[in-house]
Amino acid sequence: MDLQTLESFFMWCTIINGVIYLEWVLFFFFAPDFVYRMQNRWFPLPRETYNVIIYSLLGIFKLIFIFFNIVPYLALVIIN
Repeated sequence: MDLQTLESFFMWCTIINGVIYLEWVLFFFFAPDFVYRMQNRWFPLPRETYNVIIYSLLGIFKLIFIFFNIVPYLALVIIN
């Protein structure tokens, strides 16, 4: 596999995962009550616990997104 292919791969991974993260953040920013009600049907949790879980998962996803998508892509751009 050459550097162009890897760079293209990581570029598309970054774009796709960035869109997923952005949608996730927008859902919880603009419709937090709707999302809580929908999730509460399957997993009844107190609102405070739910908020901690969601924000923790958002933070973990963001860290994984940065370290496994953005950093390798930027490294390939710099190398190329």
